[in-house]
Formats: sequence, C-alpha cells, structure tokens
Amino acid sequence: MTAERLARDIAACRLCADRFAATATGHAPRPVVWFRPTARILIAGQAPGLRVHNAGVPFADPSGDRLRDWLGLDGAAFYDRDRVAIVPMAFCFPGYDARGSDLPPPALCARSWRAQVMAALPDLRLTLLVGGAAQRWHLGTRDGVTATVARWRDHAPAIFPLPHPSWRNTGWLKKNPWFTADLLPVLRARVAQVLAERIDG
Repeated sequence: MTAERLARDIAACRLCADRFAATATGHAPRPVVWFRPTARILIAGQAPGLRVHNAGVPFADPSGDRLRDWLGLDGAAFYDRDRVAIVPMAFCFPGYDARGSDLPPPALCARSWRAQVMAALPDLRLTLLVGGAAQRWHLGTRDGVTATVARWRDHAPAIFPLPHPSWRNTGWLKKNPWFTADLLPVLRARVAQVLAERIDG
C-alpha cells in the first residue's frame, strides 16, 4: 500500500466512533493525518487536543508554539509534510472525561495503524518521542517521562525523547533546567542537520 493510500484510509477511519460518542464531548472521529513517504523527521506525539481536532492541523495550539521553539523551526518548516511527519499515537482527539480531563490515546489506534505508518516512512533520520505513550511504544520504556528524557543521550542522535510541550509541563521545565540547557541545543542542531541533508539530497 502506498503512503498516500494509507493516509486516505486513516483519514476515513471510524473505528472509535462509538467510543468518542460516549465521552463527555460526544464528538465524531476526525483523524488528523500528516505524513508523506519522503519525511526525514518524525514527531511522534500523543493525540490531538480539542483545538487541533477543530483545526484539522497538528499542534495548531500553544503546545505547538512551544514545540516549534524547542526544535528551532518556523511554521513553514514544521508543516512541510515532505520533510516532517507528525504521527501521534492516536490520530483523533480522544475527548474529555466527566471532569474535563483529557482521555488517553485509544490503544486501538496504534494497533490498527502505527506499524503500517512506520513502514511507509523509509527515509526517517530523526524521531522525536513526545510524551509517555510514544516513548513506551517506540522504546519499550516503562520508567516514566522524566527518567526517559533524562537518558536522552542513550538514544541520540537518531531519537530524542521529549516531555509534552503543554503549558501543564511548565513546572516540569522549571524543575529540570538541564532540558533547556543541555538537551535543546543538541536537538536544534540535529534538526537543522537533518533538514539540511534533505535539502542537499
């Protein structure tokens, strides 16, 4: 199956329609699909939030602003599907529970699609694992986000585990200044290097 056909199939997926209808938000599936087979960088996130669900564009929210700053990318480079694939662990907004908290990414999504998507991205040079769900799937780690990100040198330069760029993690960033001081400069340099390799062929 071509990557283009796979993207169309994912965009048409309704496997979780009943699950989403039963959430506090009572919404319909809207997969946010953002990849092409030429991508060199993979951003593996959690799942779209409500703003992304409404916009149909990944990281179209303050979390995206912070993530783009972490990577040293402007919007044009970040959203260039030929070079950057944005593939969350679940393609749809999972909804809120009765208390207004985000529901976790449904495991059914990754079971149904993730291996196929990874096989459709043969030219990846850099994988960014944003949050615990992506880190567990790609690295098999169960040590928690802080411990996994703290061991980022074990996986660089091919893989960088990252915390989620949500505003909720502002306190985490203050408690872990090594992330900004040590990891981010290396990450930005690696992102620039990979994109330059793509431009140079």
